[in-house]
Amino acid sequence: MKNLFVIVLSLLILESPLIGQEMSFEEYNPPSSLVVPENPVSRAKFPFVDVHSHQWRMGERDLVKLSQEMDQMNMGLMVNLSGGSGKTIADAMKNIDENGRGRFIVFANVNFSKIGEEGWGERAAAQLQRDYDLGARGLKIFKSLGFSVKDQDGNRIAVDDPRIDPVWQKCGELGIPVLIHSADPKQFWEPHDANNERWLELKLRPRRKRGPNNPVPWETIIQEQHNVFKKHKNTTFIAAHMGWYANDLEHLGELLDAMPNMVVEIGAVIAELGRQPKMANKFFAKYQDRVLFGKDAYNPDEYPTYFRVLESGDEYFPYYKKYHAYWKMYGLALPDDILKKLYYKNAIRIIPGIDKSIFPD
Repeated sequence: MKNLFVIVLSLLILESPLIGQEMSFEEYNPPSSLVVPENPVSRAKFPFVDVHSHQWRMGERDLVKLSQEMDQMNMGLMVNLSGGSGKTIADAMKNIDENGRGRFIVFANVNFSKIGEEGWGERAAAQLQRDYDLGARGLKIFKSLGFSVKDQDGNRIAVDDPRIDPVWQKCGELGIPVLIHSADPKQFWEPHDANNERWLELKLRPRRKRGPNNPVPWETIIQEQHNVFKKHKNTTFIAAHMGWYANDLEHLGELLDAMPNMVVEIGAVIAELGRQPKMANKFFAKYQDRVLFGKDAYNPDEYPTYFRVLESGDEYFPYYKKYHAYWKMYGLALPDDILKKLYYKNAIRIIPGIDKSIFPD
């Protein structure tokens, strides 16, 4: 009798529809069964300035076509952070003058390859002056500073290396902002295990993983950035990706209080804001003059998620890349006065050369 029971139980198990349906975490991504109002937003409520875009070799881009794409989403102006220096700035400005209809601003970049040479800082500042004279209206610092930029002796160049001071000072003199990307999400430095919120991203993008001291701890790079902000109080710094503190808005607020010349932009961190609508609304209410709209990678299909988080009151909707955010998000339903500041008013105040006629008031 016992053997018969085992045989029957075995057959039932073998015929169970659940057996053999193993799947990985990457595969498990069921659509929500929650029934709530949905209000996707394909076009921004107000014209906006994207302060964080990358258009390499802009002198060769079809700006008429790009402007048409911008019109579809109500992007009033794009800030190209990948302007380069010298001829690439000149070529970009020529293309903008002929085909851009005042829709583009270009930021210059610094060449750090000879930073170990005597007088490098003064020469870099002089080049920035020439780039400004050509039409550049800001400076973009890539995350390679603090990571891979080295001097002639092979030593890592810290973000707050004093040899760069003439560049920061020149930006203050010219009245142009510095949009600076330092470090990456803190989880990239943490163990790649079940406690890491970026586990899936690091599995799919393993080159993003860093050891705890690769090249230095995360906190070291962030502190170096803040040291620059505090030292150069007459220069405005736009901390890219909300300074990697979008997941800790209370602390980010403390940093903004401590450094009046620091502002932030929301590129690539909208999923952090969308999962904390109450806290995010409090943050925007208090720091509405200190936040700019940015997207980072230019992909027209991804902007609507930003608009939906910022403008709608929708509940529990997905981000467009699961490996960036496996959680669902909620709309902030920001009031119009804050939206206008986020979308364009703050950018007009901080970045010189923007054509105000593009915007409503």
